[in-house]
Amino acid sequence: MLEKINQPNDIKKIKPEQYGQLASEIRKFLLEHVSRTGGHLASNLGAVELTMALHLVLDFPKDKLIWDVGHQAYTHKILTGRRDDFDTLRQYGGLSGFPKRRESPCDAFDTGHSSTSVSAALGIAAARDLRGTDETVVAVIGDGSLSGGMAYEALNNMSAMEKNFIVVLNDNEMSITRNVGGMSAYLGRIRLGEHYHDLKDRVEETLLRIPKIGNALASGLRRSKESLKQLMIPGMFFEDMGITYIGPIDGHNIDDMVKTLREAKRLKEPVLIHVITKKGKGYMPAESQPDLFHGVGPFDLRTGQMRAEESADTFTDWFGRTVVALGESNPDLVAITAAMKTGTGLREFGERFPERLFDVGIAEQHAVTFAAGLAAAGMRPVVAVYSSFLQRAYDQILHDVCLQKLPVVFAIDRSGIVGADGETHQGVFDLSYLSSLPDMTILSPANGGELEAMLAFALTLDGPAAIRYPRGTAPMEPDGQTEPLQYGKSQVVSRGGRIALLAVGTMMEEALAVRDGLREQGMEATVVNARFVKPLDTAMLDEICAGHEMIVTLEENVRIGGYGQMAADHLAERGYRGIFLPVALPDEFLPHGSVEQLRKRAGIDADSILKKILSRMDGSAREGNGDRK
Repeated sequence: MLEKINQPNDIKKIKPEQYGQLASEIRKFLLEHVSRTGGHLASNLGAVELTMALHLVLDFPKDKLIWDVGHQAYTHKILTGRRDDFDTLRQYGGLSGFPKRRESPCDAFDTGHSSTSVSAALGIAAARDLRGTDETVVAVIGDGSLSGGMAYEALNNMSAMEKNFIVVLNDNEMSITRNVGGMSAYLGRIRLGEHYHDLKDRVEETLLRIPKIGNALASGLRRSKESLKQLMIPGMFFEDMGITYIGPIDGHNIDDMVKTLREAKRLKEPVLIHVITKKGKGYMPAESQPDLFHGVGPFDLRTGQMRAEESADTFTDWFGRTVVALGESNPDLVAITAAMKTGTGLREFGERFPERLFDVGIAEQHAVTFAAGLAAAGMRPVVAVYSSFLQRAYDQILHDVCLQKLPVVFAIDRSGIVGADGETHQGVFDLSYLSSLPDMTILSPANGGELEAMLAFALTLDGPAAIRYPRGTAPMEPDGQTEPLQYGKSQVVSRGGRIALLAVGTMMEEALAVRDGLREQGMEATVVNARFVKPLDTAMLDEICAGHEMIVTLEENVRIGGYGQMAADHLAERGYRGIFLPVALPDEFLPHGSVEQLRKRAGIDADSILKKILSRMDGSAREGNGDRK
C-alpha cells in the first residue's frame, strides 16, 4: 500500500478495507528508518491512524494542518510525497524532523516548541475568513501541550470564531514523560466519560421496565441529561468556553475518526475533537517505555536496545549527581523542571527528595516565576531547563527574578549547537538574552568538574545565576589545571606568544586545538578559559591587551550580544590597537546536522579558526609593509 503513496492526497485512492494494512506498513517504515537515523519515535507511532484520517478528510495543500511541536509529523511527511527522503531524516542537508514550510507546501507552519498550534492555526483561519476562501484549518495539539499557558490564551480567543475551525486534541497521557497537574487529571476524567453513556443507557432501560411510571421516569432522565452530563463529563469545560466538544474517540479507529472529522467540517463554529491514542503503539519497547523512545538515537530494531554510545559522563550526568549531593547538605535546595525531569538529569534528585522536586509541566514561564516565589520565601531553587525552552520565559527572568535580585539558579542544558533537531532547538541565543539583564551572573564550564564547582558556587550567591552547558560528553579537566573559582575571574590556562585565545565553555577544546595548530606554524598562544561571561573579567582583558597583538574570542553563541561583543566594547574603551577577532555564530538560524558539521559550516571549528587567524595576521603584516591590497 505504501508504494502507492507518492504525492499529496494519494491516500484517498486506498480502499477502506486496506487502511489497516497501510497503517502497519507506515509503522514498519518508521521503525526501520528511525532505528537507523534516530529521531522522535513513540509520538509518531501513536499518531499513524490519526494522521491517516486527517489526510483522508483534508485536501492538501489547500487545507491547512498545523502540528503542535511537530515531532509527530513523520506520517504526514510520508503521505505528502517525502517517503524517499527518510534516509536523510535529521541529517545535515536532509529531511527535517519537524514541519518546514520550505520543505513542502503541505507544511502550513514551522513548529518545534509546544503549545503554539492553536494560536498559529487561528491566525491562518482568520486570514482565510478575511480573504473569503473556504479551506479547512486544523490544529493538532497534545494533552501535554495543554499545560502551556499559551494554549489557553488561544482557546479563549478560539471561542469567538464564527466560522469553522477544528482543534484535534491528541491525548496519549504523555508529553515527553508522564503528564502532571490538574489538566492531566481533568483529561483523565474525560477518558472515563464513556462510562456515563453506558450508565445512562442501562438506567433508562431499567426505568422503562417499571409498570405505569417507567415512561415518565425515563422522560425525566432524558430531560435532565444535560445536568447529568455537566456533572459526569468534564468535557463541558470546553463547551462552557463556547467550543463544541466531541469525544473522546478512539484515535486508532480510522473509520470513526474520518466520520467525526467530516461531521466537524460541516459545523460553522469552533470544534474540539478529543482523540485517545497510545504513544509508541505497535512497537512493544516503545509502548512500555514511551519516555525512553520519545527521542532516540539509532537502536537495535529487534531488541529495542540503544546502540552503544560513549560511556563517558555527559554534562547532564555531572549536573544530576551534583544537585543530589548538594541537596543532601542543603535542605533548602529545591529543583524545578518543565516536563523534562529525565532530560535535564533530575530523576535521581526526584527519587531522593520527592517533596523537593517540582515538575510543573510544559510551562516554562510559570516555572521561572514559581522559582522566584520559592526564592522570595527563603528557598534555593534550581531551574533545570533546555536553553531553547528557557527563552520562552525571558520576561519572567527579567521581571520576577532579576528585578528583585532573587537567588534563582538556572541550569541551562543543551546550550550551544544541539544538532539534529535543528533551528527550533539550537541553544545559541542564551548568552545574548541573559547578558543584558542586570544582576545576572553567567557561568560556562569547560568540563564536568567545572560544572560541579559552578553549581555549588552559584548556590552561594545572593542573586540570580545561570550556568550554561551543552548536550553531550563532558571533557575531562586537564591535569594540573584545577583552579578554584573566584567571582568574575577567568582562568589563564597557558601563556605565550602574541596571540591570546579567550574561550567560553566547551570552546576551550577548539582553543586548545588552535593553540596546537599555531605551534606547528612556529607560534605560541595564550589560552584563557573565560569561566564567567558576566561579570566580564575586565582585569584579565586589560592584562591581555597590554601584551598581545591579536585577541581572539571563541563562543558557541550568536555574535550579536555575546561574549565577544562585550569584550570588544571593553577593549575599545581601553584603546586597544591590536587585531580583535570574534569567533561566534553568524546572524542566522542554524539547520539540523551534527555539532561537528554545524561548527564547520559556521566557521567556529579549530581548522576554520586557525585559517582566520593566519589570514588576519598575514594581512596585518602586509599592511605594515605598506601593501594595502
